[in-house]
Amino acid sequence: MKPVRELLRIKGQETWSVTPDTPVYDALKLMAEKNVGALLVLDGDKLAGILSERDYARKVILKGKASKNTPAREIMSENVVCVTPEQSVAECMALMTDKHIRHLPVIEDGKLVGVISIGDVVKAIISEQKFVIEQLEHYIAGTR
Repeated sequence: MKPVRELLRIKGQETWSVTPDTPVYDALKLMAEKNVGALLVLDGDKLAGILSERDYARKVILKGKASKNTPAREIMSENVVCVTPEQSVAECMALMTDKHIRHLPVIEDGKLVGVISIGDVVKAIISEQKFVIEQLEHYIAGTR
């Protein structure tokens, strides 16, 4: 199974982030603009948390808060689960399933180098399985 490093090479290392003081409303606008389900919350260049649509639904809407007056720090998930570029895509899938999370920041030598989503992981796994199936079909048919 390919490593996260390869997945980042294919999808790119671009990340979207806000600061802990960013109003949730502005974070939601950025999520919509970039078509992403979560943003990293960076305090300087340090990963302080992650802010997801799920955080918004559970910690703003259901609690009657106003998104224009609530800073990201109040609803972000802290103690973010991260991975390294050397970890396998299969390990990431297992981690996401076990922890019930959809996004994994990728950290190398203490620095943020990217983020992968459940969609990225599923796409990579399907691609690899498709390749294996094609190889087996060629083997069985005797064309290779």
